[in-house]
Amino acid sequence: MQDFSGTIAVVTGGGTGMGRALVRQLMAEGCDVATCDVIEDNLAETRAICEAEAPQGVRLYTGLCDVAVEDQVHQFADDVAKAFDTDHIHLLFNNAGVGGGGSFIDGDRGEWERTFNICWLGVYNFCRAFTPLLKNAPEGHVVNTSSVNGFWASLGGGIAHTAYSAAKFAVKGFSEALITDFKLNAPHLSVSVVMPGHVGTDIGINSRKILGGSDPEDMTDEEIQQFRENIVRRMGGPELTDDQIREAVRNQGQAFKQGGITPEEAANIIITGVKNDEWRILVGEDAKALDQAVRSEPLKAYDENFFMLLAQTRQSAE
Repeated sequence: MQDFSGTIAVVTGGGTGMGRALVRQLMAEGCDVATCDVIEDNLAETRAICEAEAPQGVRLYTGLCDVAVEDQVHQFADDVAKAFDTDHIHLLFNNAGVGGGGSFIDGDRGEWERTFNICWLGVYNFCRAFTPLLKNAPEGHVVNTSSVNGFWASLGGGIAHTAYSAAKFAVKGFSEALITDFKLNAPHLSVSVVMPGHVGTDIGINSRKILGGSDPEDMTDEEIQQFRENIVRRMGGPELTDDQIREAVRNQGQAFKQGGITPEEAANIIITGVKNDEWRILVGEDAKALDQAVRSEPLKAYDENFFMLLAQTRQSAE
């Protein structure tokens, strides 16, 4: 699908970050877009930005939707069909996700399952709800966002990262399985699995809101102690005071947002990959280096010195 003009796309998690950037770039190319998010203020901001800059005649539909709740997803699909008066769409970008649910052993089960359900079940729910509309189009493309944690289940540095990694592995496996399924049963459909490295988004800030984390000023004694234990386990050194913990939480999300490539750069890589019909899209030089390092030494991927191999891989690529 080389030309998006006159097509219809659905983008999940369009309130900020890569989702918003995808919506803006798709609309700039003449694509009508329906997008959803679970945070109303973020979604309203995306709508205002897009309405101000969209080409004349290009349509936008926005709706609140929790991607992990099947009934809400099917209602959103019905609303999109009505809003655009259509029985088909051409593009489905399953972009929504949160970070959380670190430890399976001693983490909070509710947070673990909420993270897994958003990151994996959200993809499954939207594919179930929108595949009939995709099949009705002359051609269609599903774009599922996994992560580098879809082929490397770690953040390094002794950090448990089980819910997010398990979900992203599921997204990767499902997407790769769809390649054959589509060829056999819906040959006019294609699929891409996207694996970003570090993209500077609000995922850290939004994840705390979605998973029920307190604002830094309102953190409970239990939340502060858990954060303190995580820092000591990862970095060692003296324990931080309660006020230092709150400041660290405030800075954490902002620091992540300011690092990596921009959401706009990531969206451009994804859209270019879709146009080139690439089924596997790595986003960022860090993603490419990590992929190469894991493939070259898979049995050492979870050794403590793996980051030394990763550093060597990146140096050799430069």
